[in-house]
Amino acid sequence: MKVVGITTQQEFFIGSKDRNFRINEFLIIQDPFQGDLLGEVVEAKTFNRYIPLNIYGDFVDNAVLESLKALGYDVDEDTIYICKVRLINEALYPVETGSDARLPKFEEVKDFMVRTYPEEGFVLGVIRNTDDMAFEMDEELKGILHTFEDGVLKEQRELPYIMDVKSMHHYPHIGIFGGSGSGKSFGLRVLLEEVMLKDIPTIVLDPHFEMDFSTIQSHFEDRKEIFKQKFKCLQVGSHVGVKFEDLRSGDLKNLLDAASPLTDAMNNVVDIIFRKKESYTSFSNRLKMLSEAQEAGSSGEIENRIRNAKNDDEKRAWEERRNMYQTYDKTCPYSSVRGVLWRLNRLYNEGIFSKDSREIESSLLDSKLVVIQGSTRILQVYSTYLLNTLYHRRRDYKDALYKQLPAEFFPPFLVVTDEAHNFAPKGYDSPSKSIIKEIAQEGRKYGVFLTLATQRPTLLDETVTAQLNTKFIFRTVRASDIDTIKEETDITFEEAKRLPYLRTGDVFISSAVVGRTIFARIRAAYSTSPHTLNPFDELWNKSKEDDDRYYDIIMKKLPISEVDMLNVIQEIEKEEGITLTLGRLEDKLQSLAKKQYIKKEETFLGYRYIKV
Repeated sequence: MKVVGITTQQEFFIGSKDRNFRINEFLIIQDPFQGDLLGEVVEAKTFNRYIPLNIYGDFVDNAVLESLKALGYDVDEDTIYICKVRLINEALYPVETGSDARLPKFEEVKDFMVRTYPEEGFVLGVIRNTDDMAFEMDEELKGILHTFEDGVLKEQRELPYIMDVKSMHHYPHIGIFGGSGSGKSFGLRVLLEEVMLKDIPTIVLDPHFEMDFSTIQSHFEDRKEIFKQKFKCLQVGSHVGVKFEDLRSGDLKNLLDAASPLTDAMNNVVDIIFRKKESYTSFSNRLKMLSEAQEAGSSGEIENRIRNAKNDDEKRAWEERRNMYQTYDKTCPYSSVRGVLWRLNRLYNEGIFSKDSREIESSLLDSKLVVIQGSTRILQVYSTYLLNTLYHRRRDYKDALYKQLPAEFFPPFLVVTDEAHNFAPKGYDSPSKSIIKEIAQEGRKYGVFLTLATQRPTLLDETVTAQLNTKFIFRTVRASDIDTIKEETDITFEEAKRLPYLRTGDVFISSAVVGRTIFARIRAAYSTSPHTLNPFDELWNKSKEDDDRYYDIIMKKLPISEVDMLNVIQEIEKEEGITLTLGRLEDKLQSLAKKQYIKKEETFLGYRYIKV
C-alpha cells in the first residue's frame, strides 16, 4: 500500500494491488520525514482495465495515474484498489508521495479509540472496521457486548465504543438524530440501559410509552433481574402530578400557558388573584366568584341579588362578590378571567393537580431512572413545572455549597426526551423550551445534562442543538435534516452522502471529546420495547385466538344443521355467557369450514356442519 498522487497535510490517496479498502477503517502512513501518521479511509473504489478510470470523474486525477505507473502498477491490466485517506491530526507538511501504509496495531490507536474502560463508561457498541486490530486489545475490552445483525446475535469482533461518563462535565449534552426505523429509539434504549447500570439519576419524558425495561430479550435470560430495581414508570395524572399548594405564581403561569398560550392580560390576572400556598379549590372558587360578579355587575344585578337574597349565607356570598367586583374589575378584564378559569379547569380535568412529584424526587435521590409517560401535550405541561423545580433544587444546592451555607443534598441528574423538537421547537416559543434552553446553556455547571432524541433535528431549537456536544446520527433521509447535521457536526461530505443508506443500528458518532466522527454500530439491547410485536402478527394472532375459542365451543354442538341454528345459539348463550346472532354464528361456521376446522355438507333437509 503506497501513497500516490498529489498530497496535502490532511488528505491524500493510497493505492494497492493486493488489498481492498473499507470505508472508515484506519491506516498508519509511514512518512519518512514526519514519522507514523494515523489516517481514516473516507472513500474507497476499485478499478480494472474493463472500466475506464475517468468514469468516476475527479476521484482519481492524472497525478494519481502517473504515480501508480511510476510505482510499478499496470493500470491497463491489474485490478487496483484506491482510497482517499484523511489524517486524524493534520500533519505539519504534505504527506510524502510513495510513503508506505499499513494496518495499525491496537497499541498505536488505543489512546484515540478507547477513552475509558467499561467500569467508568457507557458501553454503547462497536467501532466499525476495527476487527483487524481487535484481537490485540486488552482482555477487559473483549467479550463485553453483542451486536444484532441480519437477524442474528453476534459476539463482539471489533473494538468497543465506550463513552466516557466523566467527560460530560466538560462536554455535557447528547443529541440522538435519525429517521423512522433507523435505530434511534433502539440507540436511546441502549444509552438508558447504561445509565441505569451506572446508577445515574435520570428523568425520561416518554410520549410513546415505550421506555419500559421490564421485559428482557430471550438472548439475555441471565440478566433477567438486571433493571428490576433501577427504574420506575409513572404516568402523569395517575401516579404523578403537581401539588397546587407548592406552586409559585411563575409556575402556575407556565402551566396555564402550556395548556393554551396566555395573553398579557391573563398573566396579570394570575399575578393579582393568585395567593401563595393556597389550594386549587380556593383559587378556582375566587376566579368563579369574580367571573360571576363581573357578569352581574355589568348589568347592575349585584345589588338586586343582595336585596333579594333568600338567607344570610346567600347575602354574604353576594356581598363578597360585590367587594371582588369593586376591587378587581378594572384590573382584571372579564374575558381574561374566563380565559384563566378555562385553562385551570382543563389542567384539573387532565389530572395534573391530582398528585404530587414526591415519588420522582425520592427516586432520583435513590439514583433511579424515572420514566414519565403521557401524551406529548401533557408532558409539555408537566415537564415545564417538573424540570424547573428539579433543576433549581440542584442549582440552589450547588450555590449554597459555594457560599458555604447549609443545604439539603440533591443529586446531579440527566434529562432525556424523545421527540425533543416538541419540547424545544425552532421558530416559536413553548413553555418547556425556556427551561430546556436554560439547562442546555448552564446545566453543565450544576451537573444537569440533556439527552435529546428527535427524527427532525431541523425543527429543534438552534441554541439547544449547538449545545449538544455528542451527537449520534442514524439513518437520515430528508435533505434539510442532513444539512442541519452537516452544520452542527464535523461529519464529512462523503459521510453525509451515506446517511440515507445506513443500516438500522449503524451510527455516526460525532463527539467533541474525540474530536472526530466515528462510525459505529449500537450493541444489542438487553431489554425490549413493549411495542415490538408486528401489528399484522397481532391481528392474525387475535384472529386465530378467536377461531380457536369458537372452535372449542362449536365442537361440543356438532353436528349443527341449518334448522337447528336458533336452538344452538340459545344453548351457547346460556352455557358460555356470550351474545350471538344468527348471522354471527353462520359467519363463524363458514369461516371454520373454509379453514378446514370443520366440514360443511348438503343434506335433503339443507346443509349441516360436521366434524372433519
